[in-house]
Amino acid sequence: MNAKLIPRIALLVFAGIVLLGFLGSMFVTLRPGERGVVFRPFGGGLDKDHVYQPGFHMVAPWNTMHVYDVKEKQLEETMDALSSNGLSIAIDVTVRINPVYDKIGYLHEKFGKSYIQTLVRPEVRSSVRKMIGRYTAEELYSTKRDELQRNIEKDLGAELLANNVQLKAVLIRSVKLPQSLQAAIERKLKQEQESLEYEYRLQKERKEAERIIIQAKAKAEANRILNASLSDKILRDKGIDATLKLAESPNTKVVVVGSSKDGLPLILGQ
Repeated sequence: MNAKLIPRIALLVFAGIVLLGFLGSMFVTLRPGERGVVFRPFGGGLDKDHVYQPGFHMVAPWNTMHVYDVKEKQLEETMDALSSNGLSIAIDVTVRINPVYDKIGYLHEKFGKSYIQTLVRPEVRSSVRKMIGRYTAEELYSTKRDELQRNIEKDLGAELLANNVQLKAVLIRSVKLPQSLQAAIERKLKQEQESLEYEYRLQKERKEAERIIIQAKAKAEANRILNASLSDKILRDKGIDATLKLAESPNTKVVVVGSSKDGLPLILGQ
């Protein structure tokens, strides 16, 4: 091979490699769940308002496409916080988030691809501690956990959305108190439950007593009305009717012996 051709061949090979590199950087494919923003060093900098959708795109080799995974992400945090009465609470929290799709450029300009570490995690810790500080340890352990979760969602969601990240959910996995305090709260809750159960039984017995009294009063009133409506003539007529029905029975033998005090016959029979 001619020695003079060697430098030219080497130059051509180098140029080919550089060209292939340029061509490779010119073509970008965004997969489902990805978005992209372009940085143009020679023409306006970061194009925040133009977000590239999934698909095949061509970018000038001197520009840079920043690709973002916008699928929902999960962050788990374990932290200690102080309740309103100054007790230490250990809490495990899970948050689910994703970037606001059409605001990727603004998110990239302010926080970059590490936004979960630089934005989301600090905001989660701040919001959880702030919300826990509104409740006593007893409330967090027993009755206020759902309310705490809703308040964290409201507070954290507003902070993240202001920075172009959408909060999908907040889940409180566990709330742990010091062992001695937890045992004391459980004893207190048990006593309250027993007290409620005792009060329920008393209330039930009071209602049963009221029912019996009302029933007795109603019966007494019915007897009073019945006694007031029964005259001697009505009683005599009813006695005559009963005597006739008894006398007409084929299985009854009747013997009339004198008369009773009220004028009705005295009837004996098998």
